[in-house]
Amino acid sequence: MPRKIFALLFAAILVLTGCSVPSEQSASTASISETFQAPSATDQDLIIDLASTTSKKVNPGAKLNGPKALNMLKALPVKGKAPATGYNRKKKFGNGWKDFDRDKCDERQDTLSRDMSKVKFKDRKKCTVASGTLHDKYTGKKISWKVKSGSVDIDHVVALKNSWISGAQKLSQAQRQALANDPLNLIAADASANRQKGDKNAAEWLPRNKSFRCQYVATQISVKKKYALSVTKAEKNAMTKVLNTCRNQKGAKVTAIKPAGNQKKAAPKKSASTVKGTVHPGSYCKKADKGRHGKAKSGKVYTCKYDANGKLRWRA
Repeated sequence: MPRKIFALLFAAILVLTGCSVPSEQSASTASISETFQAPSATDQDLIIDLASTTSKKVNPGAKLNGPKALNMLKALPVKGKAPATGYNRKKKFGNGWKDFDRDKCDERQDTLSRDMSKVKFKDRKKCTVASGTLHDKYTGKKISWKVKSGSVDIDHVVALKNSWISGAQKLSQAQRQALANDPLNLIAADASANRQKGDKNAAEWLPRNKSFRCQYVATQISVKKKYALSVTKAEKNAMTKVLNTCRNQKGAKVTAIKPAGNQKKAAPKKSASTVKGTVHPGSYCKKADKGRHGKAKSGKVYTCKYDANGKLRWRA
């Protein structure tokens, strides 16, 4: 009896205070209606456009999983700088970014998405990068980048002008375009550091971030090996000094190309013409007939050429 009285009193208190206990079904329905409303067409586009890559920290730059960089460096030819005569970035290395790996995205976009974390894209196919976070290897800074901010450049680890004066003049146009768009030679970097570097080699400029210097130099060596480029004596000494602090640093797995530029096509050999009429073997022939053929009565072919005495005669 006391329990019934207690239950009645508790129910009366709830009514007086305006509280109620919803059923399990009604609570579930309320939660769904607030959290999972069907998105409009605009919302769906936004979800796709802002699709992000992994947010974890990434390691910018090409993968270096080949032979030791020091051994690769020893095999590079050592030469002085060639004249920069004829260098024109657009004409010699192509105008604009190309799709080197044929994934239907150009290499600028591929490098941004490879080297940054928290990447957001503008398009459905996740090709054009809108924003991202770069842990810059040249300076050690963390950069929050977005389109048109100007804070991040795509750097050619071996500058194109440097490649021109170290052997790229001997490459074909297609080979130079490959060099300019090869992911091995590209890295997203702090814009001011990239512009400070310019076309300098390793003897003239190294990243301020010392912990990245081994990877930087090993990448340059890999690019120079792949595209048959040389290093200067000072450049080699600077690279060796860096790699002596990390003797196990690896370069990339590359196969050196054969330069295919400036190859002159051999002129087709002209077939010797035949003089009219018949010729007499051993008789003198005219200077105008030098190298020409002539048929004797027998049908045998003779050539007008010099004899031992320097006279032109019809000879077999």
